[in-house]
Amino acid sequence: MGWGDLGVYGEPSRETPNLDRMAAEGMLFPNFYTANPLCSPSRAALLTGRLPIRSGFYTTNGHARNAYTPQEIVGGIPDSELLLPELLKEAGYTSKIVGKWHLGHRPQFHPLKHGFDEWFGSPNCHFGPYDNKARPNIPVYRDWEMVGRFYEEFPINLKTGEANLTQIYLQEALDFIKRQQAARRPFFLHWAIDATHAPVYASRPFLGTSQRGRYGDAVREIDDSVGKILHLLRDLSIAENTFVFFTSDNGAALISAPRQGGSNGPFLCGKQTTFEGGMREPAIAWWPGHIPAGQVSHQLGSVMDLFTTSLSLAGLEPPRDRAIDGLDLLPTMLQGRLTDRPVFYYRGNTLMAVTRGQYKAHFWTWTNSWEEFRQGVDFCPGQNVSGVTTHSQEEHSKLPLVFHLGRDPGERFPLSIASTEYLDALRQITPVVRQHQEALVPGQPQLNVCNRAVMADSQQLHHWGSPSVLFCCREIMATQRTSAHEGAARRACAEAGQLSLGHQGLHL
Repeated sequence: MGWGDLGVYGEPSRETPNLDRMAAEGMLFPNFYTANPLCSPSRAALLTGRLPIRSGFYTTNGHARNAYTPQEIVGGIPDSELLLPELLKEAGYTSKIVGKWHLGHRPQFHPLKHGFDEWFGSPNCHFGPYDNKARPNIPVYRDWEMVGRFYEEFPINLKTGEANLTQIYLQEALDFIKRQQAARRPFFLHWAIDATHAPVYASRPFLGTSQRGRYGDAVREIDDSVGKILHLLRDLSIAENTFVFFTSDNGAALISAPRQGGSNGPFLCGKQTTFEGGMREPAIAWWPGHIPAGQVSHQLGSVMDLFTTSLSLAGLEPPRDRAIDGLDLLPTMLQGRLTDRPVFYYRGNTLMAVTRGQYKAHFWTWTNSWEEFRQGVDFCPGQNVSGVTTHSQEEHSKLPLVFHLGRDPGERFPLSIASTEYLDALRQITPVVRQHQEALVPGQPQLNVCNRAVMADSQQLHHWGSPSVLFCCREIMATQRTSAHEGAARRACAEAGQLSLGHQGLHL
């Protein structure tokens, strides 16, 4: 969902009355950011309070390459990472995730192995349908049990856009809240719906009701669902004891526009880019009786702040044995305090840009490749800015492109490198970047793509009577430890550029 998709952010159709009311009753953040312009890394950041590069949610397959967790990826959230629901257990919280997990689909990455007590949803997005031969349809789980698949037990009509998933996810949320209130248990609900992700869907009562087409139908249904959740909290008399935050995992996907993409307001480009349209998100905090109504905060915020803020609300401290990038926003929300902090814009393993105060410096610019662009794939349709929205990876490390986001939120007019303002902005940003890069310890990359040719070789080995071996990314999984075959596997993967020779094999 994009920054410009809500009425309170200026969307002219004004079709989000419940979210607009939530903002009127709480606090609006116009300068709130995700930690990555793609789904999986930003969700890892939200639940760990850490930049995705720290937890390994990036790829080394290519420079500045976006990556997530499709079926071909064998990586996921490492056991070494501490997720928010794991830590909230210390304060007696029961946690549930509803909807898209996207932090790995192998058993060791299951949400219930990382602190959640309940899950209804999918390890992936609702891509498909697939032929169930070379690739199966994406499964849907209730806790550990697979209860169906998208396009089968959970139908999505690509022609009409009809699907009942948002209603199912809404009911899961309402039932969970009722059960926890009846048991007098504190709870954490991560409601991760995905109706505004292409292929966009909505249930029958909402289809055809928006002036914005099918995407607007999906937004209206999400808005209605948020209204029902807030209404239930009031009915149960727990609204003043419940902190609610609404945001998105990345900007609207303009590649799907105009039929299945949203609005990023005045900002440049969208999902998959580190321009403002890909990283700046709608964000609303709601806590009646605590957060003063009708407030707008210009604090630079991040999805990672929700980790630290939630721990603070539960009376817990963030872990001290690792770098935590999220701030505690309670002083901002309750007292109006502003904290100076940088925002780092990563794309894959590359620091693309940094914002400090009103100034944003781009060290690399790139939208998508010329090859993709010539095939009709465009991350910035109708927004070409010469020298900025480049289709080749352009480095600006020596002379960064600097924009004043207050005067130029659309990043169209870089400051003159000869100006005093440019030099002053660099003096603010350069030491922040240097300190960050000197202290950064990247995690082991989890999102490297499997080499299909090597996987085919593994099938041949299995046919020849060798142990069942899967060659993928940086891991080897084998049903037996057979040094000869393991050595062959390592050599093959190393030749394919997919494996570190020092990596240990893992049993299935």
